[in-house]
Amino acid sequence: MSLDHRLPAELEELRRTVEAFAHDVIAPKIGEYYEQHAFPYEIVQEMGRMGLFGLPFPEEYGGMGGDYLALGIALEELARVDSSVAITLEAGVSLGAMPIYHFGTEEQKRAWLPKLCSGEVLGAFGLTEPDGGSDAGATRTTAVRDGRDWVINGSKCFITNSGTDITGLVTVTAVTGRKDDGSPLISSIIVPSGTPGFTVGAPYSKVGWSASDTRELSFADVRVPAANLLGEEGRGYAQFLRILDEGRIAIAALATGLAQGCVDESVRYAKERQAFGRPIGGNQAIQFKLADMEMRAHTSRLSWRHAASRLVHGEPFKKEAALAKLYSSEIAVDNAREATQIHGGYGFMNEYPVARMWRDAKILEIGEGTSEVQRMLIARELGL
Repeated sequence: MSLDHRLPAELEELRRTVEAFAHDVIAPKIGEYYEQHAFPYEIVQEMGRMGLFGLPFPEEYGGMGGDYLALGIALEELARVDSSVAITLEAGVSLGAMPIYHFGTEEQKRAWLPKLCSGEVLGAFGLTEPDGGSDAGATRTTAVRDGRDWVINGSKCFITNSGTDITGLVTVTAVTGRKDDGSPLISSIIVPSGTPGFTVGAPYSKVGWSASDTRELSFADVRVPAANLLGEEGRGYAQFLRILDEGRIAIAALATGLAQGCVDESVRYAKERQAFGRPIGGNQAIQFKLADMEMRAHTSRLSWRHAASRLVHGEPFKKEAALAKLYSSEIAVDNAREATQIHGGYGFMNEYPVARMWRDAKILEIGEGTSEVQRMLIARELGL
């Protein structure tokens, strides 16, 4: 069995291309977007032209014919520079397009995937509700059949990519009936943007991810065709669990990128910053911090790539995805804290990238399953 973890030539070329794009295009501009809490439309459009939104999808639907490993490579390189741009790609692919690819009819795929893969349109995934949080099964939004339509009522919160000028749809989970034991039957339904009764709230004022789009959604007698049902009725809960398992690999790759970005910025600063007559990188205390930060980022990379490899090869990956997401998100927070400490007072100034990274890191321990939920999943996979 080979233990060679080097990337194939085509993935290494992708990595270098996205790395150059992140440093040459994103880095000079993203600070201004971040300060203004503005969505970076120009950057997202360029990512679309590069094919990043289509990376893991077949060419027949407008994709690039890659897989989740390719997506993770791109996410890691983007997040080394900025997480707002990275989460826009992650949510657009993992949560926006992937449910349609996995569970959509051929007609739904033909209608939506080419636009989603090109970045012309963004998709969102309406799962979380104000009273739900980690209890994803506590869905209160309802969808009732009325002739040839579904009529949807309820609300969602913390939904990424849901209110941009290029958002085309939100896939919504809703209770569509009850089982014999009274438990809810949850289904997934595609709601196009602009549908009457579908209201998108104002952008949240967030601690981090300030250049990404996150909003609350409300549905008041929203009518969509019955054909907008995604997959089988009553299978929505199982569907979004699969989507979340895959998405955790993507979040782990993003978190790894943030952790590595903290190393990059801190090494650069430690070589330049003078204190007591020499660069602070000459001090063993700083060297040990940086060594630990690099160790964490390296281990995190191995973890998410291992989970992605199992997914790509059709092997069970639930536990590995949870392990990768848990470890990567927690070490991203650790590295961001240490990077800020190395930068001292400058690390508290938003003009330095590590200040953004520090503010962006915490949500990684919460979104797509909290650290506590990941530990529950891992313990369950261990048979406990």
